[in-house]
Amino acid sequence: MSKPIRVAVTGAGGQIGYALLFRIASGAAFGPDRPVALSLLEITPALPALQGTMMELDDCAFPLLADVKASDKPEEAFADADWVVLVGGLPRKEGMTRADLIRVNGPIFTGQGKAINEVGGPNVRVLVVANPCNTNALIAKSHAPKVPADRWFAMTRLDQNRAEAMLARQAGVPVSSVTRMTIWGNHSDTQYPDYKNARIGGKPAPEVIGNEKWLAETYIPSVAKRGAAVIKARGSSSAASAANAAIDSLYSLSHPTPKDDWFSAAVVSDGSYGVPAGLIYGYPLTSPGDGTFKIVEGLPIDDDARHRIDASAQELISEREAVKELFGPAI
Repeated sequence: MSKPIRVAVTGAGGQIGYALLFRIASGAAFGPDRPVALSLLEITPALPALQGTMMELDDCAFPLLADVKASDKPEEAFADADWVVLVGGLPRKEGMTRADLIRVNGPIFTGQGKAINEVGGPNVRVLVVANPCNTNALIAKSHAPKVPADRWFAMTRLDQNRAEAMLARQAGVPVSSVTRMTIWGNHSDTQYPDYKNARIGGKPAPEVIGNEKWLAETYIPSVAKRGAAVIKARGSSSAASAANAAIDSLYSLSHPTPKDDWFSAAVVSDGSYGVPAGLIYGYPLTSPGDGTFKIVEGLPIDDDARHRIDASAQELISEREAVKELFGPAI
């Protein structure tokens, strides 16, 4: 077998981490022929419980799992990592604004960015799951000047999956029929799930759905507010679906994108589609399967889409300005 991919996961003892680790170990992210080694990071009080998770990983006897280790020190957990999945962060509490949450979590991502910069593998890539993931990713990146800009990703795949599932349900078709779904912008209420460029069974989604009022007035806000709906129903935030979306993100960057399709992740903007350069912004992407990507070019953007794309960019600019004291030299 080939050399194991070393994957570092923060917040490994949490609900998302628990749902994520076993699927990485099974080969769901990188394929059935690629061994993996897990490096797990947790706060010191959570390490005893994390040992139980490691025991379960052993008991699963995954053929692809080459090694598992745990630490409470980022410099140990991130050493020689090929991928770092930043899941751990403090949750948003009632009355907190997004800026408040970023300020609380900022020191976490400052330190983790510095550790990735110092000890990450030569081709390390980073997927940020912890919210607000776009700006958390920007904070971490700003403290890691050695890591190229195209190695940083914030997760919009959960929004993509939600958007595809809702379209499929409305159309009465399997979710596999939905392709070309883009989540533009921030992982927040300002995101734009681009149904206009999506396809259902190869046909334009608006043509198949045949209800523009539902698409504009019900569908878009339902996708954006799905997380809140899950919390209200379940009593806690999305965990299994977030972990599944992280797996999907890693898979899409580790396998060639199917012809005539793309996937969504937030990456450092190069100015494409008029989005200010430097923001970590959700785009439609393709990948040859080696961790690199290209932004899909030339999609038609009407006035309504332009307004939504710009509004999400403006929110990200506002977030950046609200916590500018947290950024390092590589901003």
